[in-house]
Amino acid sequence: MQCSWKAVLLLALASIAIQYTAIRTFTAKSFHSCPIPNPVNCSLSQDTDAADRLCDENPTFTYNLSRKTHVLILATTRSGSSFVGQLFNQHFDVFYLFEPLYHVQYTLIPKLTQSKSTTDRRVMLGASRDLLRSLYDCDLYFLENYIKPQPVNHTTDRLFRRGASKALCSPPVCESLGAVDLHLEEGDCVKKCGTLNLTLATESCREHGHVAIKTVRVPEVSDLRALVEDPRLNLKVIQLVRDPRGILASRSETFRDTYRLWRIWDGTGRKPYNLDVTQLTTVCEDFWNSVSTGLNRPPWLKGKYMLVRYEDLARNPMKKTEEIYDFLGIPMDSNVERWIQNNTRGDRSSSKHKYGTVRNSAATAEKWRFRLSYEIVAFTQHACQQVLAQLGYKTASSEEELKNLSISLVEERDFLPFS
Repeated sequence: MQCSWKAVLLLALASIAIQYTAIRTFTAKSFHSCPIPNPVNCSLSQDTDAADRLCDENPTFTYNLSRKTHVLILATTRSGSSFVGQLFNQHFDVFYLFEPLYHVQYTLIPKLTQSKSTTDRRVMLGASRDLLRSLYDCDLYFLENYIKPQPVNHTTDRLFRRGASKALCSPPVCESLGAVDLHLEEGDCVKKCGTLNLTLATESCREHGHVAIKTVRVPEVSDLRALVEDPRLNLKVIQLVRDPRGILASRSETFRDTYRLWRIWDGTGRKPYNLDVTQLTTVCEDFWNSVSTGLNRPPWLKGKYMLVRYEDLARNPMKKTEEIYDFLGIPMDSNVERWIQNNTRGDRSSSKHKYGTVRNSAATAEKWRFRLSYEIVAFTQHACQQVLAQLGYKTASSEEELKNLSISLVEERDFLPFS
């Protein structure tokens, strides 16, 4: 019997429909995907048939079923990010990593500095996002692509600031520690623990309920959109900002060679003709662009973004830390509270190195007013006037006003999390 072309077409369409249905059914039942990236919808205790009905009508993705919260502290150098990192590092159920993107930067762009162009600084963003995605999934082996020399048998002694992570200096990652070693200094951790076994570190990460990472190597929150929208993650961004005048003062003292010309200006009162002003303006531009994105509250950042001023945290560390943990939905434990009490009332001698976190936090936030000359302050206020106003930092109109601590240069602002 001869078939008409219409019958042949109908048979072909029917065959395609049957194959599509079979594939759809297989994928839906295999992965139990959900319509929105909410782990509650995919609870393991949920009725299987109900999950099939819910997920069968929606695209197939792998969602975050672990209920982990993935925290990213987005900051810039000398903005108080090491201090904020410790607020997570001390939590018993948080696996914390200090600047893992350091390895990406020094592998791809080894001579990158703060003064480089925006184009140069963004070369590494794609690789950085891939690494962050893997680390939040507790795949620490991915780091081996960037550690030089490359780890042998998944062990290395070259992980940047390994001692700044409590989880990497505790059992099971470091079995050689005793009861007296619970509060090791960073250098002591490296000496006592020896080389880092990335397999043990991966296991430790998986045993923790949450993962927090600090970075000063991502310029703006918009650079993280792909990660924020990734349904496999529950990423929440804490953007830390600081008065640019305070950042400049801290960098000039900490990175003396890099900021040598700023120090010459401060000491002599004469501005060098070849001063690299991008060391300042880049910070202000990044703050302006990133904070503008956050405060405009785009839908993709809903429930994912919190802006924190270092000055607010320094003046009332316990209250602000409670607000941060409330935003994250993570209970704040006694270890964090104890650390805050012990590390925000120190004196100048308490901090042993430039990344130290033991200090009088309120006094530290104001110290820049006595480190910088009024000429440099006035220059900074003019160059960064937009972001100063945006973040609620007041300008000083005279040297007398600059040094007068009874006059606050920080407006009262309540930057509520975008929920």
